[in-house]
Amino acid sequence: MTDAHPLDRPIWAALSGRQANFALGDGPARRIATDVGVFVAARDDSPESLEALAGLVRAHGESWRMEVGAAPVPGTETLSEAVGVQMVAEALTDAPAPAFAFEPLTDADAPAMLALATLTKPGPFAARTHQLGDFVGVKLDGELVAMAGERLRPEGFTEVSGVCTHPDHRGKGYAAGLMRHVAGRILARGETPFLHAYASNTGAIGLYETLGFRIRTQVIVSALRAA
Repeated sequence: MTDAHPLDRPIWAALSGRQANFALGDGPARRIATDVGVFVAARDDSPESLEALAGLVRAHGESWRMEVGAAPVPGTETLSEAVGVQMVAEALTDAPAPAFAFEPLTDADAPAMLALATLTKPGPFAARTHQLGDFVGVKLDGELVAMAGERLRPEGFTEVSGVCTHPDHRGKGYAAGLMRHVAGRILARGETPFLHAYASNTGAIGLYETLGFRIRTQVIVSALRAA
């Protein structure tokens, strides 16, 4: 549907738009490159689009959908399914600047970023996920202990993602401070920051609300594989 909000199908909106260079497939469905992530999406729920989506799952293995609603995809089976929330921030709440040092992360930091994400599991994170957008991090004695960055980028929006802190360094405000910086930078570009969280993660949702995010809608997060 051409009149749908881009955030209703954020994966499709990103991979058929500004991040098409990361996409596999050129028909009515797209999958993100396997060394970048696991996300897949169709343009709409037409039989043609859903068959194209199923073809990408068959070709590239386990793939995740994340969108409003979840029409069954013929030829696939659902490995897991959960309800999430999508949150947006038109403005951030007032707060002092972070009381800790952080720095931009580069390709040289990729192994440390992947290791931290593998340990803390903030969401799907692969070898090249960090190339989807800008990331910042906190390093202590040369060790990356916290990070946050950008993921999906539909036109006019950028997703805040990859937010995680090493278990030994939690409780120091790293996540909130880094998120505020990333979201503030997105707003400064004239875009709207958004993010996703599992609906059951009320603690995280509460944190995001203190930063200025509000729930826009529910989304369905489902992992598919070929039947």
